Amino acid sequence: MQKILIVDDDPAMRGLLRKRLADTYEIIDTGNPEQALGLALEHKPDAILLDLMMPKFSGFELCQSFHSLSYTGLIPIFVISGESAAKYKEHCENLGATGYFEKPVDFAALKRRLATELLNKRRDSRADVRVRMRVALKLRGTDASGKPFEELTATENVSAEGFLCNCTQSLVKDAIVEVFLAGGTERYVGRARVARKESPGAPWQRYGFQFQEKTLEWVLQKA
Repeated sequence: MQKILIVDDDPAMRGLLRKRLADTYEIIDTGNPEQALGLALEHKPDAILLDLMMPKFSGFELCQSFHSLSYTGLIPIFVISGESAAKYKEHCENLGATGYFEKPVDFAALKRRLATELLNKRRDSRADVRVRMRVALKLRGTDASGKPFEELTATENVSAEGFLCNCTQSLVKDAIVEVFLAGGTERYVGRARVARKESPGAPWQRYGFQFQEKTLEWVLQKA
């Protein structure tokens, strides 16, 4: 059974979420946001439901922390908040949230979104095994305005078919970049397509790249 971590300082809300979702998911919950990172590392949840307005450690900070850490960065985060989506949804998406639901929660919509997101996550996992490995890279391509660029970056999430990394350039979906291993002797490893874009509007962007062509220099190869 897939696991969901609920982080909300309101015990009644945690109880309601548990009641409505426990028939489908294993639930781990906490009212203490300071414990949430530890619980995520311990239980490795498939998704996180996160309140925004909590004492000591806000949901905004926690969302950003989950998204930036290599061990939790790929877990879908759904904000469950009494605050207006019009006010905070875009900001939360910039911090890495996958979805935003206002209280009172539309549970039918929440369940549909969870099912879709976790099904896609499972397919991706089966199709393309990811490894936590820090690799220094150089990207060369053309940004969203048509200006050529070269940038040094690094990834801590790689697979035989792609990688996830930060980039200060604004790139459009399906843009193609040349990829080089950096550090020491520079080696060309292939051409990769922007498959997805995360953290829109932030000073830096995070992109998921998928190789279109690849040399044997890449750090992982299919067996």
